[in-house]
Amino acid sequence: MQRLIDQLLQPSLSHQSDAIAVKEGNQTISYQVLHEQCLSAGKLYLTCGLDRLERVAVYLEKRIDTVIAIFGASFAGGVFVPVNPLLKAEQVSHILNDCNVKILVTSPERLEILRPIIPYCRDLHTVVLLGIKPAYSINGVEIVEWSHISNVPSIFPHNVIDNDMAAILYTSGSTGKPKGVVLSHRNLVSGAESVSLYLENTPNDRILCVLPLSFDYGLSQLTTAFRVGACAVLMNYLLPRDVIRAVAREKITGLAAVPPLWIQLAQLDWPEGTDGHLRYITNSGGAMPTATLKALRTKLPRTKPFLMYGLTEAFRSTYLPPEEVDRRPDSIGKAIPNAEIMVVHPDGTPCEPEEEGELVHRGAHVALGYWNDAEKTAERYKPVPNQLAGLPIPEMAVWSGDTVKMDKEGFLYFIGRRDEMIKTSGYRVSPTEVEEVVYAMKLVDEVAAIGVPHPVLGQAVVLVTHHSEQDESAAERILVECKNQLPGFMVPAQIIAYPEPLPRNPNGKIDRKRLGGHLAELFDGLKS
Repeated sequence: MQRLIDQLLQPSLSHQSDAIAVKEGNQTISYQVLHEQCLSAGKLYLTCGLDRLERVAVYLEKRIDTVIAIFGASFAGGVFVPVNPLLKAEQVSHILNDCNVKILVTSPERLEILRPIIPYCRDLHTVVLLGIKPAYSINGVEIVEWSHISNVPSIFPHNVIDNDMAAILYTSGSTGKPKGVVLSHRNLVSGAESVSLYLENTPNDRILCVLPLSFDYGLSQLTTAFRVGACAVLMNYLLPRDVIRAVAREKITGLAAVPPLWIQLAQLDWPEGTDGHLRYITNSGGAMPTATLKALRTKLPRTKPFLMYGLTEAFRSTYLPPEEVDRRPDSIGKAIPNAEIMVVHPDGTPCEPEEEGELVHRGAHVALGYWNDAEKTAERYKPVPNQLAGLPIPEMAVWSGDTVKMDKEGFLYFIGRRDEMIKTSGYRVSPTEVEEVVYAMKLVDEVAAIGVPHPVLGQAVVLVTHHSEQDESAAERILVECKNQLPGFMVPAQIIAYPEPLPRNPNGKIDRKRLGGHLAELFDGLKS
């Protein structure tokens, strides 16, 4: 029985120990060798003084050794903290200090970037280096070469149970500094079981890992693959076209991405026959525009699309079965296996069908809270609404902060995030609803609807667009279409052509907060 995250690697040992677990470029590693290497990495951490449930940060691009470094922490009885390789030294420093990282695994090149901030990471005592030790030393920090895992002595790992924390994943920081979401072994294993169940994953699957492993959606590609003994193919992509080439070259059967990447992929040509092996695609991290979904389905007619909704605080919440896509392409579906999703008023009472309310998630996927932040944890993690009277210890649920509605058949529809909703003229406007109108026109590559401070309206809707081919008439045509399709309070007050692709956060989503900051500085609010 799989209870701990490191045990995901064990079932394959008795059935197909020689099967490929991970592929990176021309390099591969079997389940048997991966298991042995993770065990050795765990022993290395223990010889470096890692105590029970202490944190190991991994600051590397995707490679086989990165996977070993991450899972090695679990084998030792520690906690892994995957750090997005796109983060700069200042951001990495925040994470290392915030969750009291003891051991950092990185490369010589990345250590050089971090060198100025390492002395200020108060709890860090060891750097494990994937390469040769540098000539310099860092005061108070021991530098150990990764190659030492080949000859570490036998040492027993710390004992942990499934409700102990296994990982801390840092959110993209849409409000303030990134927050560390604490995930238990139970969270991660249950999530892998649920996702692999509705995706019908098998050992024959080849799953392309494009998203950062620091992103719960990206990490899920590994855990889902390992849950069934499939092959995870690692990719550090530069261009969307590289993703398509990798899908064709590696005969990928499952591909996960976020809306901005899907929008780009939908505009490109896919090799004929790709849908012969690409069994499914998945979307999370925001609503996929209807026009994008339609384009992808035209190019990949035999590939099943799974539209999903999730949040780091509860891993994954809902999915829309492919057979429902034609009937309700704008739905985020129903609860994933082993989860209950409720739509409630602010006081916790249930909403009626078609009535907007907050999405609340209960079940095995609900995380343990935010690391070192009791106040934010109390805001987001609250007792399950309307639970049985007399329950001695209240069960906690995630109150997502997202506005949704449920139809009479139980299918959910995403309305907007509470911190992204635009409040104008007393109305609450979903950015997604405005953006859908623009995407359907196929005049721009990217669009984001942003609320900009307005002295009369509260906020005014501003559209920020980007298109690689300049079209002087695009803004005017978009405005006309918005007036045709949207009520007056939703019509953009201004349309701004952005000269370059819209900014993204480290997880690849459009950074709305950053865009809003740019607009506020530029216009100091619209005056009319």
